[in-house]
Amino acid sequence: MDNTVRGTIEMTAAMAILGTIGWFVVMSGQPIMDVVFWRCAFGAVMLLVVCAALGLLRGRLTLRIVAIAALGGAAIVINWLLLFSAFSRASISIATAVYNTQPFMLVGFGALFFGERLTLTKLTWLGIAFAGMLLIVQATPDAGNVGTDYFTGIAMALGAAFFWAVAAIVTKKLRGTPPHLIALIQVCVGVVMLAPFANLSDLPADAWSWTMLATLGIVHTGLMYILMYGAIQKLPTHLQGSLSFIYPVVAILVDVVAFGHRLHPAQIIGAAAILVAAAGMNLSWSLWRSKPPVESAQAVK
Repeated sequence: MDNTVRGTIEMTAAMAILGTIGWFVVMSGQPIMDVVFWRCAFGAVMLLVVCAALGLLRGRLTLRIVAIAALGGAAIVINWLLLFSAFSRASISIATAVYNTQPFMLVGFGALFFGERLTLTKLTWLGIAFAGMLLIVQATPDAGNVGTDYFTGIAMALGAAFFWAVAAIVTKKLRGTPPHLIALIQVCVGVVMLAPFANLSDLPADAWSWTMLATLGIVHTGLMYILMYGAIQKLPTHLQGSLSFIYPVVAILVDVVAFGHRLHPAQIIGAAAILVAAAGMNLSWSLWRSKPPVESAQAVK
């Protein structure tokens, strides 16, 4: 099978799996702190097995790698806590759409800390995403979301996007380190971070809750990372970016089919604006025609 085809299948599967995560979080019936703890715990076991099988544990870890990966892991864990908490407040659809402002967080970090230039195209995409955000915020939520919880959920989804961008910036410092190893360190950090706060004295008593939690760790963390990182090694960046939008589309469909959450017209337009703007930023779509270079008199001669 051609590498590009295989990578496309892997990335599609990874994003489809990720799109269902909200359903498993909600259906587990567990406090969010416990959900993230067990996701990290089950994910750590699977990733440890994978890393050992691939020989990634032999002589690759240094104090620098562990320290940087741990910092990124702390940001990833906070990101999960905020995003999962947003699901029950703003709905899976809205939280996922708002969460996809991640590319703009990265652009902001690039401009603030790395001196990257903000082009007119980037600012335009940012403006479109911001307009989409305003449409979502001003829309009247359904009865199940009335009150400050709706706006808290939106704020949590924005916070989750912020911490995802922090993790992405930190992880850039680990170029050359196997991504499965980075993921293993990150989920191990999550276990250590959350163990004091997880409700370990009163564990779930039913098989259903354990099935949901184990699936979040083994499938939505271990398997998803393996598929996604495998795809990243095979696909060009533009194709990775385009396939990543399977995630929010699946999440919105799951929210509609499983929970009957119907977005208001303004929310649909707002969510679409954010996703289109994020796609434009990720895929480097140009909104303005660049002027052809003017040949100098010297060059004409």
